[in-house]
Amino acid sequence: MTDWARWHAAYDEPGSSYARRLAVVQEQIGLALDRAAPGPVGLLSLCAGQGRDVLPVLAVHPRGGDVGGRLVELDPGLCATARAAAPPGVEVVQGDAGTTAACAGAVPADLLLLCGIFGNISDGDIARTIGAVPSLLATGGTVVWTRHTGDPDITPRARAWFAAAGVAETAFVTGRRHGQRWAVGAGTQQARTSSFRADQRLFTFFR
Repeated sequence: MTDWARWHAAYDEPGSSYARRLAVVQEQIGLALDRAAPGPVGLLSLCAGQGRDVLPVLAVHPRGGDVGGRLVELDPGLCATARAAAPPGVEVVQGDAGTTAACAGAVPADLLLLCGIFGNISDGDIARTIGAVPSLLATGGTVVWTRHTGDPDITPRARAWFAAAGVAETAFVTGRRHGQRWAVGAGTQQARTSSFRADQRLFTFFR
């Protein structure tokens, strides 16, 4: 089994692929909050880890206090770290983020994070998860996702799947100029929110 706490330590290495990708994800979260409509902003982060992507942004962004919602993570140690940093209104749930049951009560979200997932699941599960985005994300809301660009690079297909799901791409950034194989995508949901089913299996981690 992967030691996820040790794995997260790579984010602390300046210039590492993890650190650079994290910075881009945080930038996209900030931009999503910039364009969010006035009022409460609903958050849903699947496989949230320690919440390093979103919680530091909420702590400094002018709209951070408007955000409430849920981080879902299976590892108890990572959950404990996230809970210690989460502001009031953001709950950290220990559970299987690969099933829509973990999302019940937190959808449709205004900000959906699918980070650190697509490199650890099958292509079919990626397509299935993207296909479910209209049931998880409010119209006008933003989804931020990540995936490596190593062979085979599935990011072109993932971008097409998001487009087919009604997501208009707002950003696609890669680490190629740094000689790194990460990619961060973001987009806003243009389609109407579809009905939510709490009994769907979206994905299963390889490790």
